[in-house]
Amino acid sequence: MFSSRSASCRTPRTEPIPLETTHLALQLPERLRHAGARRAEADDATDLLDRPPVPAAVLVAIVLGAAPGVLLTKRNAHLSAHAGQVSFPGGRIDHADADAEAAALREAREEIGLDPAAVQLAGRLAEHVTGTGFRITPIVGLLPAGVALTPAPAEVEAVFELPLSVLLDPAAPMRRRAEFRGRMREFWVWPHPEHYIWGATASILMQLAALLRAPPPRAETRAQNEALAAGERGLR
Repeated sequence: MFSSRSASCRTPRTEPIPLETTHLALQLPERLRHAGARRAEADDATDLLDRPPVPAAVLVAIVLGAAPGVLLTKRNAHLSAHAGQVSFPGGRIDHADADAEAAALREAREEIGLDPAAVQLAGRLAEHVTGTGFRITPIVGLLPAGVALTPAPAEVEAVFELPLSVLLDPAAPMRRRAEFRGRMREFWVWPHPEHYIWGATASILMQLAALLRAPPPRAETRAQNEALAAGERGLR
């Protein structure tokens, strides 16, 4: 068992990150409630499908603290689907799941041993349809720093964090083109020293980045600022 910060494959952080990033993360529930039309357009692949997409859910978990980061996994290379790719914890929504949130939390427990009780649900991002036939509902959640994780070795090769400061940099993501099923498709790629972050994961990160960079839905009152500061201290 290890904490999200102690994984050997986590992103090195060589520069101090302002506490403002933690404040932004703590504002996510309010920002998601007011997001509406401000949500970023995703690289939807509905036009590539010849059948209805399968409902799925992923957990977009942000680990709080002085240097917040988005929790990501690298799938094992031997898996039959999406082998070796970077993804969020998640999978298809089962009939036994009450909703997308329940599915995302269940999958996160199965894949990385994340206790659902440790997750503060913040809301949903826009659905994303993949070329492999899934309609993904991204569930945003907040995690305390040092949360304990136990990755399932059969499914997960690595667990790491993408610093929130990278998402706040508009110049960080790169646009690429490649042929897929006989068509040229454009997609986003996020920089990382060890992992290639692209596809649906990168598109969902684009949504999250747009939400974080957007102006706050309303002016923060003194009481709200004090509440954010208190929450930050409690989640370190």
